[in-house]
Amino acid sequence: MEIENLVTIIIPTYNRDKKIGEAIESALNQTYKNTQIIVIDDGSTDGTAELIKKYPQVEYYFQHNAGQASARNTGLKYSKGIFVASLDSDDVWNPDFLEKCINKLESNQLDFVFANWEQETRHGKNWDFLNNDPFLTPYLNKQKDGWITLNYEEVRSLFIHSCPSPSSSVVMRKSSIISGWDERMNIGDDWCMYLEMILNKECKVAFTMEKLWKKRVDDINVYDGRKWSEVLEFLHIADLKRNMNKFKHLLTIDEIKVLQERYMSSLVELSKHKLIREFNFIDSVKLLGTSMSMDIPFTLKTIPNIFFLGLSRKITELRKKQPS
Repeated sequence: MEIENLVTIIIPTYNRDKKIGEAIESALNQTYKNTQIIVIDDGSTDGTAELIKKYPQVEYYFQHNAGQASARNTGLKYSKGIFVASLDSDDVWNPDFLEKCINKLESNQLDFVFANWEQETRHGKNWDFLNNDPFLTPYLNKQKDGWITLNYEEVRSLFIHSCPSPSSSVVMRKSSIISGWDERMNIGDDWCMYLEMILNKECKVAFTMEKLWKKRVDDINVYDGRKWSEVLEFLHIADLKRNMNKFKHLLTIDEIKVLQERYMSSLVELSKHKLIREFNFIDSVKLLGTSMSMDIPFTLKTIPNIFFLGLSRKITELRKKQPS
């Protein structure tokens, strides 16, 4: 293991003994060979520990269950590389993932890069994820040699509006990490970490639309395995509120407005869900009240758009269930 240009691969896992083997093998089979592979077992009760014994090249550490952010931070503590990549234990990298990412990082002296991926769906049809991301569309005409390199203003705007780079898609320079993954986040610990990096220094970032990895989906995915109402509650409301409070001293007035409007829209969206899906009138009204306490005109403007769309979908679903 050469320390120069070493990549530390952190694989956090929890009860993934049926899938983690493929993740580890995808890390071992990289064409870029200068790697340190660390598995952090976040309190698994299945056969994970026994399975890891098949891979003597892998460093294995067990901790009591504390969540994915804690597991990643434990991996960071044991990391020796100047580059860090976190591979979720249910995902797999293409063999050239690291080689292409490191070449771009080094040639342009970037803080981090991220790559497109093939996304599994519950219906069995995979799709090209980033090509469906509207926040990336304005930058696609900047592509050169398979990569889109963003200036700082573009990086900042992109990550204020969205987080197009889940953990398995990113390779970053360890020296650019400020404090690691925020363990108080429910889902968006990676988004919080990128924001912390970007808001504290003029980060240089690039991404590729080439699909260099595959995201697999099941019922225990931290994000994709949840119901949409849970994603709204935990990521778009609770985590977003924490980000706004954590970084308010680093955000411009316009950036705060972007985040606040997304937060209020999510409150209205969850309110709609509580009313239409769960018939929970009290919680629905409370959520609307929280949004109105921040900005009454924006909330009133948002309600009809979101509620009418929800009602329209509900009516369509009911019609489909009726016998023809």
